[in-house]
Amino acid sequence: MATIRLTAAQAMMRYLSVQKNEDGETYLAGCWAIFGHGNVAGIGEALHGLKDTWPTWRGQNEQSMAHTAIAYAKQMRRTRAMAVTSSIGPGALNMVTAAALAHVNRLPVLLIPGDVFAGRGPDPVLQQLESPSDGSLSVNDCFRPVSRYFDRITRPEQLLTALPRAMRTMTDPAECGPVTLSFCQDVQAEAYDWPEAFFTPKVWRIRRPHPDPVELDSIAALIRAAKRPVIIAGGGVHFSGADAALAAFAQRFDIPVVETQAGKSALPWDHPLNFGPVGVTGASSANTVCESADLILGVGTRFQDFTTGSWALFKNKDRKLVSINVAPYDAMKHGAEPLCADALVALQQLQAALGDHRCPAPPPGLKEAWFAAVDPLTEAPGDGNALPTDQQVIGAVQRASQLETVVMCAAGTMPGELHKLWKAPKQGAYHMEYGFSTMGYEIAGAIGIKLAQPARDVICMVGDGSYMMMNSEMATAAMMGLSFTTVITDNRGYGCINRLQMGTGGAEFNNLYAHANITHAPRIDFAAHAAAMGAVSVKVGSIAALEAALARRDTVAGPYVIVIDTDPYPSTPHGGHWWEVAVPEVSARPQVNFARQQYETQRKDQA
Repeated sequence: MATIRLTAAQAMMRYLSVQKNEDGETYLAGCWAIFGHGNVAGIGEALHGLKDTWPTWRGQNEQSMAHTAIAYAKQMRRTRAMAVTSSIGPGALNMVTAAALAHVNRLPVLLIPGDVFAGRGPDPVLQQLESPSDGSLSVNDCFRPVSRYFDRITRPEQLLTALPRAMRTMTDPAECGPVTLSFCQDVQAEAYDWPEAFFTPKVWRIRRPHPDPVELDSIAALIRAAKRPVIIAGGGVHFSGADAALAAFAQRFDIPVVETQAGKSALPWDHPLNFGPVGVTGASSANTVCESADLILGVGTRFQDFTTGSWALFKNKDRKLVSINVAPYDAMKHGAEPLCADALVALQQLQAALGDHRCPAPPPGLKEAWFAAVDPLTEAPGDGNALPTDQQVIGAVQRASQLETVVMCAAGTMPGELHKLWKAPKQGAYHMEYGFSTMGYEIAGAIGIKLAQPARDVICMVGDGSYMMMNSEMATAAMMGLSFTTVITDNRGYGCINRLQMGTGGAEFNNLYAHANITHAPRIDFAAHAAAMGAVSVKVGSIAALEAALARRDTVAGPYVIVIDTDPYPSTPHGGHWWEVAVPEVSARPQVNFARQQYETQRKDQA
């Protein structure tokens, strides 16, 4: 058997650089890296040796680098991914939040944190966490609950099994998620005689599991018996590439479709059977059909509480729940009748099984009434000194958008408002990280989207709170020459949670700067800050000025930042649904006691 002598780190990176997807592209597009003493000598040298064929990128924060990688995989519909490496200790721990984000959203990313010495000779090393009760413990054990596959590499030859397992996990449609290979720093530098065959390029095909015939017949029978069915489109529709199959299925049987945050843009907004966003941040059109539905057909959704209105949305006592999902865990949730299969294949086979069946037409006029109610909220305001609302900002961005625009966000006020109001014209035009709703994902995520689809017009919507949490990758975008637009809405604090605080009876406290325990109200010049990191930036004072600034974005090379002050209080009053947020049972404040009474009443609708 022919062998080649390489360090463990060299072998890892050489192996990863030749793994392919079905389109012949390198499955892992490259590696993000911040070097420290735990990875610079081993992994750093290995990456340098491949720099002309397999790129390494440098970010400013380990968490945000991982966010970029995750956004890339999401926009690529999981057909490609990226690796991220860090040093030991704090650098590694910075990636744990991103690992949880990827785990919740079922998105592939390969995390390679450096680890302590397997040989333990120099223990305790710089940044090593010591446990008096477990000599094998390191901070990297924090990755275990947020990884779909975890391995600690303490011998070079362990990579012969660990790397194929990592690739299998990332490319398995049911098990897909973050993989952590905790790489002991002394092992990275150890040499081994590797079989040359280990580095033969390999194609990883993403399987499309077919449904069980008994399950298929059972679900077809439920659809035939339904009088008011509704389809809930989740993120799995995108990952399966099932958007066209979903449209064909809905049209064939005249079934209304509603969209989760992850599923939005599965159908164009103006498709006759797209009844809009569902749940807590949903449209009245979508929630009305869900309330009366006798069959809820989830396609690629994990039935998060924002989708189900904390399981109080589906009010028909005779309703049946069906879940088409490639993951058995998700297909069985809440007693659903499972159809465990790839979404595209399942929809195609269900359509064939149903033959000439036709469902009763959905109620007329619901979509028209919804848009009649909310469209005025997004219109440009007349003359006046009032601060613009987030709805008006969304309207300005919508009017400036193009067919190839991708609007993206993750946390704060904008996710709810965009879910309700954004009109996505095509698949992939809406990118929302709302599985974990991670503040700080936005700018790093925009980089990932732009790397995935360079020709798309990417618009990142971020509030001042999220921007303050993680803005450093703006400098990375400038250094890489990536052109996208960031709209920063400055409501001077955490406006979204302030409204939730008020809505649950609480006094305004510690969310907006005006109600925080501070001596001086901050006057943060976000435009100057972004410019200092290399962006072209401008602050505008009105919706008209925002529209004018957006119209200039095609002339800007590199990241472009537009800042606008907004009113922290208004939200879209139409649509929506109750969301269970526990209200104190005992309080001296009458507002809290009243909110508790409402809370207990709403809980009675849960099923």
